[in-house]
Amino acid sequence: MFKHLLVPVDGSDVSKKSLKKVAELAKADKAAVTLVYVSDPMPPMVYSDSSMGYGISQKDHKKVCEAYAADVFKKASLLLGTSVKASSLHIPNSNLSEGILDAAKKSKADVIVMASHKRTGIKSVLLGSETHEVIVHSKIPVLVLG
Repeated sequence: MFKHLLVPVDGSDVSKKSLKKVAELAKADKAAVTLVYVSDPMPPMVYSDSSMGYGISQKDHKKVCEAYAADVFKKASLLLGTSVKASSLHIPNSNLSEGILDAAKKSKADVIVMASHKRTGIKSVLLGSETHEVIVHSKIPVLVLG
């Protein structure tokens, strides 16, 4: 049915759980898979893991994001299994849904397969839904895994 799946990954449990289904879809259709990780190109004012707090340069922030993306891609590829060969794409964009849509264009995917965090109630109002934003603005089909 689909020949090229774009799969946003972020290292979360929800993202990891969806990869088993992605592998099944890719195998069934003999589809190519591109994993995408979207990171904010601007460093935060302070990294929160430091008790003292410290600033970080944009160059150092980029290195950290690239290293984290590489780690996310490695773990995602392991979860997909050896029978699914996935390429990867790291997109710097402060807007997650825009980054995913940009990756869909760059990779020439014919479907976006993404997991939903299933936020409801006040959480969905406050945090919004990136999945919803992708669905609304995508020019290609979006398959949402629950």
